[in-house]
Amino acid sequence: MSSDPVIVQALRTPVGKRAGALSSVHPADLSAVVLRALVDSTGIDHAVIDDVVWGCVSQVGEQTFNIARTALLTAGWPESVPGVTVDRQCGSSQQAVHFAIAGVAAGHYDVVVAGGVESMSRVPMFSAVSDDSFPLGCGYAVRYGTDFPSQGLGAETIAAKHGISRVELDSFSVESHRRAVAAWDAGQFAAQMVPVTLSDGSVIDSDQGLRRESTLETLAGLRPAFAENGLVTAGNASQISDGAAALLIMSRRRARALGLSPMARIHTVALAGTSPMPMLEAPNPATRKLLGRAGVKIAEIGLAEVNEAFATVPVAWQREFRLPDERLNPLGGAIALGHPLGASGARIMTTLIHHLRDTGTRFGLQTMCEAGGLANATLLEAA
Repeated sequence: MSSDPVIVQALRTPVGKRAGALSSVHPADLSAVVLRALVDSTGIDHAVIDDVVWGCVSQVGEQTFNIARTALLTAGWPESVPGVTVDRQCGSSQQAVHFAIAGVAAGHYDVVVAGGVESMSRVPMFSAVSDDSFPLGCGYAVRYGTDFPSQGLGAETIAAKHGISRVELDSFSVESHRRAVAAWDAGQFAAQMVPVTLSDGSVIDSDQGLRRESTLETLAGLRPAFAENGLVTAGNASQISDGAAALLIMSRRRARALGLSPMARIHTVALAGTSPMPMLEAPNPATRKLLGRAGVKIAEIGLAEVNEAFATVPVAWQREFRLPDERLNPLGGAIALGHPLGASGARIMTTLIHHLRDTGTRFGLQTMCEAGGLANATLLEAA
């Protein structure tokens, strides 16, 4: 169909460590880096962009007042370009993509940018919660017995439910670093990467969280982070990070008119909700719904990205779906690369799209857990 939404470019910044190289960059400036690159690399006129749909979780402080609009103006784009900021917690920028492709399919958009940003160094998690606030309300607390569920304890619950051991979690984490290091050394991130120039003129052009020296013995020495005698540690959980990513989406008709070649299309999307207490279980039902809706079997999935918020999430996902290990997070994930919340969905999708193209793979699946017991799932098809 001419209105079939296609992705013609996908780019990301490096992912910085907490208080690391990118912590000096305002999130609007970080967003602007990748927005400019998206236009420069395709040669499109900014004025044809109907909207910028931008994910961000902590919409407070420097990330408040609709950072989508702030970012595009910071990038020097025309004032005629609108922007809207989306919050579906860790899945915010994946949801931004879902909204963007739905808009194109419905004819509401012809050309749209979707992506996201999070500077967790400058706007820490829970910045919007004051010490005396009761953010989720009394009714929520009555229903669930707490007003603020812990993701870390949720990860512990999932490990216990699925009988996952500490060794399994740590082994998965070591492999995440090994794969990410191998991918970097092989140049597999080069085409998706937009370097960031800092105020002192230095250039950040690689992810900052990789640990070449990560070993099972090193991780085994880390103490539990959330529960006494627990399994979840800083070593088998995602890193607090800074970063931005963006995708250029348009109708197939407009891509042809602009002389742009599609990289991928969104085949099917799905959402799922589970209890907000374990919080992290929804990727499994979201994947089941996605595959059922698409009429695609798990064996047909050539590459899958299951966000490594905690190692328990992809390990539990793999317990059910049993995709060959080499197809799951083949270039490493958030444990090694980092998890800049509002940008992560777009970062993962950018990596997946480029890897689909590089390997000649037809189907790629992406899913990620989100606070509140939610998950997005997306089936990508090579264009």
